[in-house]
Amino acid sequence: APEGAEDGARRLGRSMRLGLGAYLAISVLLAFGTGAATHMSPGMLIGFLVYATVAAFLHELLVGIASMHSGWFPAFAIALITLLLGILIGFPPEALVVLSGFTAATGPAFADMGYDLKTGYLLRGENADPAFELEGRRQQLIAAMIGFGVAIAVVLVSYRMFFDNGQTAPIDAAYVAAIKAGPSVETAKHLALWAVPGAVVQLVGGAKRQLGILLATGLLITTPMAGWMVAAGIAARVLAPRLLGRDVKGDLEVFAGGAIAGDALYSFGNGVFKAAK
Repeated sequence: APEGAEDGARRLGRSMRLGLGAYLAISVLLAFGTGAATHMSPGMLIGFLVYATVAAFLHELLVGIASMHSGWFPAFAIALITLLLGILIGFPPEALVVLSGFTAATGPAFADMGYDLKTGYLLRGENADPAFELEGRRQQLIAAMIGFGVAIAVVLVSYRMFFDNGQTAPIDAAYVAAIKAGPSVETAKHLALWAVPGAVVQLVGGAKRQLGILLATGLLITTPMAGWMVAAGIAARVLAPRLLGRDVKGDLEVFAGGAIAGDALYSFGNGVFKAAK
């Protein structure tokens, strides 16, 4: 068992170093490929590359851990925090735009892949057959890469249609407002001030609940109906087992999955319909 644990630790360390190196390479490509590098001095450019790499890496870990514990992807909230810190450091707007997109993209991909692999792990008997488990993971990775390629193609041919109709993620408005506001002592003061209650809430809730991150995410949601729907879901989760028995938990999980899928299909279809009008 100790040898297996050491081998697992070595593989984890190797994977994390590989990921960090890959993010550094992507940061370099983004900085020069988007032209953001031309707006920075050599020293500022080096600082940006280091910061973007570390921010993307930490964003991936924080979002992944939060999603594994709570089932929630606080990707945009954490990306906003890294953006605010980047503003306080003094990176130019062009670099901040690149930073926002880069960091916001890493966490969801990592967390979603973790969900997929964990689902496959459970379906394959929780490593009952190691060879079968490894082959299953390989097939899942191949499927994910195919999906990644399809996603790139779909975005490439459709993004202009949505942008021309002003259809972007709501969080983008917060990013734009933060970048336009620029660095200020007031921003730094508020960030430091509200970090304290956020940390306290996170500490009280513990790692499994991620209350601090969920609170920050909720404060960024401006649609009241979203809050009411979350409250209704929590109420149903609490009351249903008491009224219908503990066996209803499985039915609730299946229903929740269907509701998520239905919401995604409706949102996608509604967005395409509006963009095509």
